[in-house]
Amino acid sequence: MSIEQERKIEAQGSDVEAAIASGLAKLRANRADVEIEVLDRGSKGLLGIGARDAVVRLTYIVAAPAVPPAPPSEPAKPAAPAPSSLPVKTAVPTPAPSSPDKPEPEKASGVQTAVSQDESDDEVAQREQERDTAVTVIGDLLEKMRVTASLDVSLSDPDDLTGKRVNIIEIYGQDMSSLIGPRGETLNSLQYISRLMVGHQLKQRASFVIDVESYRQRREQALMRLAERMAHKVAKRKRAMSLEPMPPHERRIVHMALRDDKYVYTESTGEGKRRKVRIIPKK
Repeated sequence: MSIEQERKIEAQGSDVEAAIASGLAKLRANRADVEIEVLDRGSKGLLGIGARDAVVRLTYIVAAPAVPPAPPSEPAKPAAPAPSSLPVKTAVPTPAPSSPDKPEPEKASGVQTAVSQDESDDEVAQREQERDTAVTVIGDLLEKMRVTASLDVSLSDPDDLTGKRVNIIEIYGQDMSSLIGPRGETLNSLQYISRLMVGHQLKQRASFVIDVESYRQRREQALMRLAERMAHKVAKRKRAMSLEPMPPHERRIVHMALRDDKYVYTESTGEGKRRKVRIIPKK
């Protein structure tokens, strides 16, 4: 279930590269910021007869920012009231020393809050309300799942496309593998359900990110290493290779990892859950 915002267009050109260039111009995006699906490679025909343009579909994805490593923390008061039987504790990250060129962090509900100069007071207030509601909702879900855990709440770095920051809710505890699931599927489902519940309560779209024991950070690093290894093989063998099917935010990590590579470029192929990244040697 995709939670990213996507914008799709189809573009035509004399060949695939020309079609891609046309689509990027329409989106005002860089190649690394989009997923490319070749719908028709076109044909030059015979002596110009039967010629047709190449057609591609470009998907411009605004994904959740990468999850920064969660700092070690000590148990503190919960960020939101909870029943005495709730087996979830909220831990507060240690604030970093402020610097002259950055605004002083504010605190609300026992959780560190950073304010960007580009954000309005309403945006900050909405994010804080989302944070408090999310902590309560996730705590209730974990209680019903009979999972004992601690929650750390922090803010992401600004997204490289939107410049926005989102709440990061990190879950810690004993044997959290059941909350992650195969390839993070359980974690993604927990995040999806929590976002729906919080969004329903607040009457607005929720965009916080849930992580378990820094799994998302470890997965991102593993994908970047995989992308580099596969790119080396493709460049050496001069033959395109495809990775395993991945969700949109993981495909984006691979695209971004290889966007400046001198020897290969990437595109997404396939449909639905079978969609994957293809690494192609440059001519």
